[in-house]
Amino acid sequence: MRLLSSQVAEATGGHLDGPDVEIDGASFDSRSVEPGQLFVPIVAERDGHDFVRGALEAGAGAYLTAREPIGGTAIRVDDTAAALMALAAWARRRWEIPVVGVTGSVGKTSTKDFTREALAATRQVAANVRSFNNEQGLPVTILGAPDGTEAIVVEMGMRGFGEITRLCDVAAPTIGVVTAVAASHTERVGGIDGVARAKRELVDALSTSGTAVLNGDDERVAAMADGCRASVITYGSRGDVRISGLALDELARPRFRVDTPWGAADVELSASGAHMAANAAAAIAVAGVIEGRIEPAVAALRSAAVSGMRMQIDRTASGAIVVNDAYNANPDSMRAALQAVGGMAATRRIAVLGAMGELDDPVAGHRRVADDAASHGIEIVAVGTELYGVDAVDDPAAVSAVLGPLGPGDVVLVKASRAACLERVAEALLDGSF
Repeated sequence: MRLLSSQVAEATGGHLDGPDVEIDGASFDSRSVEPGQLFVPIVAERDGHDFVRGALEAGAGAYLTAREPIGGTAIRVDDTAAALMALAAWARRRWEIPVVGVTGSVGKTSTKDFTREALAATRQVAANVRSFNNEQGLPVTILGAPDGTEAIVVEMGMRGFGEITRLCDVAAPTIGVVTAVAASHTERVGGIDGVARAKRELVDALSTSGTAVLNGDDERVAAMADGCRASVITYGSRGDVRISGLALDELARPRFRVDTPWGAADVELSASGAHMAANAAAAIAVAGVIEGRIEPAVAALRSAAVSGMRMQIDRTASGAIVVNDAYNANPDSMRAALQAVGGMAATRRIAVLGAMGELDDPVAGHRRVADDAASHGIEIVAVGTELYGVDAVDDPAAVSAVLGPLGPGDVVLVKASRAACLERVAEALLDGSF
């Protein structure tokens, strides 16, 4: 979105210092700032103000600052993070277009990706990249939407109460999708019922003219229909957008039928995992609400890709399959990934697993995953934790020795919470650097 720096000052209650220049989009990372963008220095573990000069040298058109300006065009504010949110809220209200908010303990990024692709079949769509789903990522997504955008899809994460409400105050979603309530960040919200309360904030933010798209197969999500001011569309094995005849091919890619208020269709996905069918059904529901038809969305989903490190499938030079699902993990997403690997054509199945963080009962959560793996005949190689009940390797570089030679017929899943950085294992398996 193109704005003048004077408009930025107006929207943030800041003071313009320097020439009134045009800016296009925003960035909070000086390493990736693009010419003409607004640079927003965030004060966190490191103070982003230290990188303002570098952002200007990279071509930033202007910058927010809570310090004295150092040249160029500056907008002085009391709090740069709060100003970023205020600016995005101001910009959002200049768009009279559908804005889709997506949240859930599992599946929200893939659902966001599918929804973006489904809507892009018929209109120009902006969406957050990767998992830019917090109080920095969401506002830069809105500010980065090009002129002419006809729909915006934003993922909304949470690590505590009130966070989704604050994101909704900025994004003002017209459609809210809730994928699942699971044991993710339970330590921060007092258990799974607290997760449901926090996720419901998206539904509560919808107006009477909005639509809540809810997973009817998740009882806690389905219960969010009670007291919802917006219209409600449910999806899953029952409800308004109904999945039936689900089958998986040799790489666990789903094929299924979907029946909707806007017609029926046969759906094929290139992403692996039975759980991807529900994520795609949510995207089809959004397309139906916005477009009044589903055929273009279904066609687009045949080739739709999801963000990296989410059931990302590659082959080693020796022919083994590596499933990189290392972006994050909780017991429910682990179960879905293990089920997918269990459904793949293979003679040997291995799961390289790291710890799952922020669980209110980590012992029970990891034991449940171990039981799921055993039920699918999947061997666990644990990295950095013995909570799965098997001896662990402390160094990811030692995984190769434990696995032994890999070849055709072998499938290796790599998955853990983000802090474990197990994508290094997947990358090393693929490039042979172990």
